[in-house]
Amino acid sequence: MAQGNGVTTEAQNESEFVLSVTDVTVAIEDKLILDKLSLDIKRGEILGFVGASGAGKSVLLRTILGLMPKQSGTIKLFGVDVDKASDIERLRIDMRLGVLFQHGALFSALTVLENVQVPMREYLDLPRKLMDELALLKIELVGLPPDAAQKFPSELSGGMIKRAALARALALDPDIVFLDEPTSGLDPISAAEFDELVVKLRDTMDLTVYMVTHDLDTLFTACDHVAVLGKKKVLVEGTIDDMLKSEEPWVKSYFRGKRARQLDLAARA
Repeated sequence: MAQGNGVTTEAQNESEFVLSVTDVTVAIEDKLILDKLSLDIKRGEILGFVGASGAGKSVLLRTILGLMPKQSGTIKLFGVDVDKASDIERLRIDMRLGVLFQHGALFSALTVLENVQVPMREYLDLPRKLMDELALLKIELVGLPPDAAQKFPSELSGGMIKRAALARALALDPDIVFLDEPTSGLDPISAAEFDELVVKLRDTMDLTVYMVTHDLDTLFTACDHVAVLGKKKVLVEGTIDDMLKSEEPWVKSYFRGKRARQLDLAARA
């Protein structure tokens, strides 16, 4: 039924979800990777997407981003079916997305400042001085020192690379950021600091975060919601408490193993 502002109840309900994946099937060279998988992410939520190695976590991420084809199903971003979106709608959607690829994926021949400016150059027509100011702002926002702006990726530590990549993901002030194994390869202290940064940015920038991860610390400390990929679809989803109560064998082993119990006790202390 139409409301007074002309927006239908269905549209209002959809606006609660930044991302809706429905019955998505993906195959690679005739090998079925995802089979009628469905997943929703609410606005302002940090979702941890977890599963065994090779289960298809990154495949789903790339499919959502349009980097891999799907055989069937529907993907909606901000309530818009991406398959039916016009070129203008797709452009507007792309500008509302930020992506941190695994290992950072910074351009080695560009400085940190230039890497952060890549999305700006692709989508915006801004004076060089303004782009410099905006890029420096993003670099500061992720906790990098000002002098990092003129450094090349080869001159950065692993933690600094992840932060620089996050600054690039935030270049256009997106509504949702996709993080692929953001703490992989980091020492425990750097990983914990990155988790804290993600939560802080979510709160200050009103971000929605889709995070592919296998890091139990991240799942326990940073994620509001967890979805577990297994048997080519989402096996279980909910809070950490829901994961701890699950009797699914892989979920039980992963979330109720010795290390997970230690993390749970620390989180509840």
